[in-house]
Amino acid sequence: MRDIEYLKLLSKEFPTSRKAGAEIINLRAICALPKGTEYFFSDIHGEYESFSHLLRSSSGIIRAKIEETFGNMMSEEDQLELANLIYYPNETIEKKRHDENATIKQLHDGQKITINRLVAICKVVSSKYTRSKVRKKMPPDYAYAIDELMHLDMNDFNKKAYYNEIINGIIEIESADEFIIALCELIQNLTIDSLHIIGDIFDRGPRPDLVMEEIMNFHDVDIQWGNHDIDWMGAACGNTACIANVLRIGTSYNSFDALEDGYGINLRPLSMFAAEVYGDDPCENFRPHLLDKTEYDSVNPDLAAKMCKAISIIQLKLEGQIIKRHPEYGLEDRLLLERIDFGSGEIDIQGKKYKLSDTNFPTIDPKAPYGLTPEEEELMHTLKLSFMHSKLLRKHVQFLYSHGAMYRTINNNLLYHGCIPMDDDGNFACMTTLDGSFCGKELMDYLNSKIHDAFFLDIRDDREKKQDAIDFMWYLWCGPKSPLFGKDKITTFEHLFLKEYKELCVEKYNPYYKYSAEERYADKILKEFGLDPEWAHIINGHVPVKTMKGESPVKANGKLYIIDGGLSKAYHEQTGIAGYTLIYNSNHLALAAHKPFVKGQENTPTIRITETTKKRILVKDTDIGKTLIGQIEDLKELLLAYESGLIRENSH
Repeated sequence: MRDIEYLKLLSKEFPTSRKAGAEIINLRAICALPKGTEYFFSDIHGEYESFSHLLRSSSGIIRAKIEETFGNMMSEEDQLELANLIYYPNETIEKKRHDENATIKQLHDGQKITINRLVAICKVVSSKYTRSKVRKKMPPDYAYAIDELMHLDMNDFNKKAYYNEIINGIIEIESADEFIIALCELIQNLTIDSLHIIGDIFDRGPRPDLVMEEIMNFHDVDIQWGNHDIDWMGAACGNTACIANVLRIGTSYNSFDALEDGYGINLRPLSMFAAEVYGDDPCENFRPHLLDKTEYDSVNPDLAAKMCKAISIIQLKLEGQIIKRHPEYGLEDRLLLERIDFGSGEIDIQGKKYKLSDTNFPTIDPKAPYGLTPEEEELMHTLKLSFMHSKLLRKHVQFLYSHGAMYRTINNNLLYHGCIPMDDDGNFACMTTLDGSFCGKELMDYLNSKIHDAFFLDIRDDREKKQDAIDFMWYLWCGPKSPLFGKDKITTFEHLFLKEYKELCVEKYNPYYKYSAEERYADKILKEFGLDPEWAHIINGHVPVKTMKGESPVKANGKLYIIDGGLSKAYHEQTGIAGYTLIYNSNHLALAAHKPFVKGQENTPTIRITETTKKRILVKDTDIGKTLIGQIEDLKELLLAYESGLIRENSH
């Protein structure tokens, strides 16, 4: 029997055997329901409009539910119109309000038809949930009416009249538009039960700040950090190399709206510094990628290029300082500034000289190449204050910490962004740190702790440990043994100054990417994290799947899913699609291949079932189900305690 003190505490919530018994009935009923549908996204990279559309449309599942519900009863055009209403109810209704050709009767008849259709879809998408759970998701003002419409027996003549009167009343008091919006939002809410973000929310795309707001508004979400997320988290912790890298990528991809309008980062000091130092320099190597138009903070591309060069040089200096502070990182081969012959404009790499494509370095002292000039010091001090005092950035980073981790195991799936580092023999590679040597699951757990220290450890408690953790955030962005990076080196310098030497720009992937595609190594990884390989899957992103070249996102005989299909516009040409969503419901796993998002056009993904479950998965088979079963057993023991008189019932 459970500890009597625990049962006494439980009795306060269930003070009578009747209440305890009722809860057992309720929990057993929940356990018998089908599991909710889980959605997995990775590598969103600031693509707010695309990501928002995928959430609203449930990656094409809502469109499929409409077809499943109405079939030949609705034309293709009407089905698409209904789908777009569900995705964008406010915008769609606003357009209809301006239809001057429609009479009041036509408008009301259309509203009645729409409400009936939406109620039908609500019934379909709510079928796997308890009535109580569905009710909690309804807007309070309309919960009674929606609940009644969803559960009335239309074969009963009296109830049919009651049903129609509810709808007529909604229309008469001119609440139909609000009611329709409420139904649309309920459908969106019910279709996705839980959301898993497998890393890289930030960089390249225009509005990672809006992506974060969308994620934070979702009812059940977890995040597995990616290297781009860690870079922003490091910036928020005050790591100046991370700050410089965030700004280099931001200026390179024209992300000024996110930086200035979104996070309130003051870039004027950087623009003034860049314009002064590189006024006559065309900065051709640093021209921005104009994948998105800025709406609020338009920056001239010539100035953006100068800003990008200015912050890139500062970044290379700051990274050199970190490498010199931490010989344990083993990154001495990345100290490239000291290998430049500033007279000839050449660099020596592994005994071979290469001509630099840009040799204008007015702020680099050849005798001390990693030292910042006084002006650069002042600039970075200002930028650091701007990052650390951004309220929105701090709010988003706190959410990344509270809802994120290096990995997660849930419902027999192992989620992580990049890799579990391996050596050339397929063994887990160890990372040697000042705290010891770690590999496999131990490494991931250690990194979780280290990342938390960077943000939460009070510098007054241990200044050295705090600074070590903050520096380490940069290593996690680009270090060869970082599970978030998973390559032998990051070739930022080579891409900026030696791009024509393609052999120098190669970043070799960790052996994990070769071995994990084999079933026996996928099994090894799953066992390392305590999962049964017979039922479990690995789900990660980070590496864009080149679908257009025939590459499959499903590997290791169905045990490994790599779901980075290139949601970011920067990868569309490489992948041929616009990313993947992995959908896991009670019957199967399916991949939705996204189309490049164009607002106002048909964007429904192509959905392919990749694995059918051997039996329908019920709530009792999930991690939540195991918790509920444990609660049932506790309640049964409480009933025994009541029956034996060990604990007295309290009916008052």
